[in-house]
Amino acid sequence: MNTFLSLVDGYLGNGVTQMLLEGTRDTLIMVFVSTFFGYLLGLPLGVLLAVSDKDGIRPNAVIYRSLDIVTNVFRSIPFLILLILIIPFTKMLVGKSYGTEGTIVPLAIAAVPFIARMVEASLKEVDKGVIEAAQSMGAGDFTIICKVLIAEAKTSLLVGVTVVLGTILGYSAMAGTVGGGGLGDIAIRYGYYRYQLKIMVVTVVILVLLVQIMQFLGMLISRKTDKRRL
Repeated sequence: MNTFLSLVDGYLGNGVTQMLLEGTRDTLIMVFVSTFFGYLLGLPLGVLLAVSDKDGIRPNAVIYRSLDIVTNVFRSIPFLILLILIIPFTKMLVGKSYGTEGTIVPLAIAAVPFIARMVEASLKEVDKGVIEAAQSMGAGDFTIICKVLIAEAKTSLLVGVTVVLGTILGYSAMAGTVGGGGLGDIAIRYGYYRYQLKIMVVTVVILVLLVQIMQFLGMLISRKTDKRRL
């Protein structure tokens, strides 16, 4: 392993390999932590959207329309603009607006509406007959949501996680333009400002590999949990 790293260092320049490893680590931290917090808010928001829709188990036009507008507004804001817009809020939460910690906050906020729509779409795919059967047996709303809607949409939800991870990875790379840290920051500092093509190419290759690995693992897990394939 050390020999391989030495060869890579010889090709890219002294110390570059360690920098790329640290950048990959920081990128993964940003992606997974922000996705986790994104789901903490986005999952219940998506459930509320699906439940309160006109075809949901508890239709409520006021709640649905309000959540729909808020979700659409936040989804319409480009990530870089959102990142700059919430700098005061980010500083209040983590004490700074740059680096790995400072990027997690806007990444999580950007993920929430995207996740909510993914969850809403997944839950709406559940067969109405299954829901009606649960209602006829006296199941309450909470039971239907947890044991019918989410359980039946599990495969679709897992595929959605894969899509979200890939999207957030792209956002994290964009954050490098404003000192967001990770591989995006390396690509901007060395590929754009210094035009060191070798480092730029390797950074892009690492980002592509990360997306492919996430996609492969996500689809593998979703296939394993898909009851229709059993």
